[in-house]
Amino acid sequence: LGKVWDEHPKRAKHLAEQVGYVLASELRACGVDFSFTPVLDVDYGASSVIGDRAFHADPQAISELAHSLLLGMKRGGMPTVGKHFPGHGFVRADSHLEIPLDDRRYTDIELSDLVPFRQMVNYGLTAVMPAHVIYPRIDPRPAGFSKVWLKDILRGELGFEGCIFSDD
Repeated sequence: LGKVWDEHPKRAKHLAEQVGYVLASELRACGVDFSFTPVLDVDYGASSVIGDRAFHADPQAISELAHSLLLGMKRGGMPTVGKHFPGHGFVRADSHLEIPLDDRRYTDIELSDLVPFRQMVNYGLTAVMPAHVIYPRIDPRPAGFSKVWLKDILRGELGFEGCIFSDD
């Protein structure tokens, strides 16, 4: 979808909505009523675990494609879970196997990685899954166990009121 976006943004949004609807419809037809999607991570081209799971390298493109996917999933009767808050795309390490460190300043994260999360919260994102990444300039704990990230920023600053799921 990100590659289509580069040539035809309107078509990519249409396709993203269709993908969301088909994904939701097929899962519901099999008795699955919940999917952990969309991936809202920015594709910095470095992450071994995010890779092509990310929509794009541009936070605004991610927001628009994810919003279209959300609309399709809602039409198919499926809630949405944005992941990996506040962003896993910058670090190379796979957080399922090791604990990645993202040493960027909050401002750098806010101006890129948080953009899709902020917009998706405003679009009605059902739930969020935090990253098991440590951002030492913000908090010494991984985001999934951080009061700063989950309560102060996600709930407080972004105004998210939905469910927060832990990753595995």
